[in-house]
Amino acid sequence: MKRSLPILPLAKRITTSAFVLFLTVSFLFVLVRIAPGDPSQKFISPNLSPKLVEKVKTSFQLDKQIHVQYLSFVKNAATGNLGVSYAFHRPVVEVIFDVLPFTILFAVSAFALQLIAGLLLAVFAFHHNQKIWDKLLSRGSMFLYAVPSFVSGLLFIYVFSVQLKIFPSSGIKTVGTLESSFFLLLVDYTKHLFLPVLVLSLTGLPVYFKYFRENFEENQKKLFTLYLRANGVSERKILLSHLIPNSLNSIIAYAGVDLGILFSGALITEVIFSLPGMGRLTINAILGHDYPLIVGCTLTAGILIIFTSLLADLIRLNIDKRLIKGLLN
Repeated sequence: MKRSLPILPLAKRITTSAFVLFLTVSFLFVLVRIAPGDPSQKFISPNLSPKLVEKVKTSFQLDKQIHVQYLSFVKNAATGNLGVSYAFHRPVVEVIFDVLPFTILFAVSAFALQLIAGLLLAVFAFHHNQKIWDKLLSRGSMFLYAVPSFVSGLLFIYVFSVQLKIFPSSGIKTVGTLESSFFLLLVDYTKHLFLPVLVLSLTGLPVYFKYFRENFEENQKKLFTLYLRANGVSERKILLSHLIPNSLNSIIAYAGVDLGILFSGALITEVIFSLPGMGRLTINAILGHDYPLIVGCTLTAGILIIFTSLLADLIRLNIDKRLIKGLLN
């Protein structure tokens, strides 16, 4: 029977994540309070009477002591009451939930592409160890990592949208496609998301390639690999059954944080391609001084990063029981 994770390491890791989330909420409270002006100014005009101005400030609890404001802020954050967006005139939670499904789809697509492509390229480079293809891929990945996403995004738009007219340059669907069949809708969404997903993947692909390639190189020098070779096990089986699984441990830790960052929104990519995701929503909130929405987007990003990091650590604990000793110490 497969052993489950011990309760103590699991509880310790969850407690740490909860504490980090608490610090995130506290940090947001401090940022809002040290920002210039106060939130009530959005609702105050010269035509309002002094009594009405005071009522507005009272509704924001700005007339109370700082610790009372802090406890109220934490309580509201815990219950999902993040206020009303100035720009949308709707609860912040509803505005975020409108864009969150697209953000999850966009992030998972880019994450899967960069992870799979990074693994396949690393296997190809390892198979041609110290040969021309290995050297080209290693140097090419370094160049790709150095290219900013806004440069590759604008370049792809110019080549594939403006010149070749193969893929759309913005949005997630063509006007008038709602009446089309499911297959045509799927093709239309795929065409619109191909370039953004590709651009977003190019920033993480070199990292996964480097992680896999270096782990392959390190693991092939270990005793278990030498033992397998001495017993006549094929290189293909060693790679698929031993090198790749033993390389996943360190990669999962990075992948958890990386996926959380993708979930929180790819700011530059979403702005360049005019995508309705968390990144673009956050940028618009900042530019419009929409404080409740800024807090909501930042808090959501923090929660997603903490959650995916926790999930990655739990997966690593399940794969490698030796990590449990580190948590118990």
